[in-house]
Amino acid sequence: MSSLFTKIIQGEIPCHKVFESETCFAFMDIRPVQSGHVLVVPKVEVDRFFDLSSDQLADIMAFAQQVAGGIEKVFPCDRVGISVIGLEVPHAHIHLMPINSLDDMDFTRPKGDNRPEYLRQVATQIAEAIKA
Repeated sequence: MSSLFTKIIQGEIPCHKVFESETCFAFMDIRPVQSGHVLVVPKVEVDRFFDLSSDQLADIMAFAQQVAGGIEKVFPCDRVGISVIGLEVPHAHIHLMPINSLDDMDFTRPKGDNRPEYLRQVATQIAEAIKA
């Protein structure tokens, strides 16, 4: 059975896509910890992040680097935080979000703005920043 993220990648479930390559896919988190919270996933369905091959790990990190650059252009921040938790969906993924302190990555805090029109706008801004 396909994971939620595979269904998103295949267009079976809508998302606010940010960026895509031949092997990776980035989209807005619908329960963002911060504005600009993006999920980066490999297109291959692998449950655990470190079960990805060495080549796949290198590829997803290079892809995430491009997405992080776009996030930084749209959201002035000290850095883009990265988190690999992997308990929410059985599909390897990375959380990227603009941060200025460690508290900015607190997944237990109230969620950020998740209005569809806002997420669509942010996805577009980050995508344009990546391409610039």
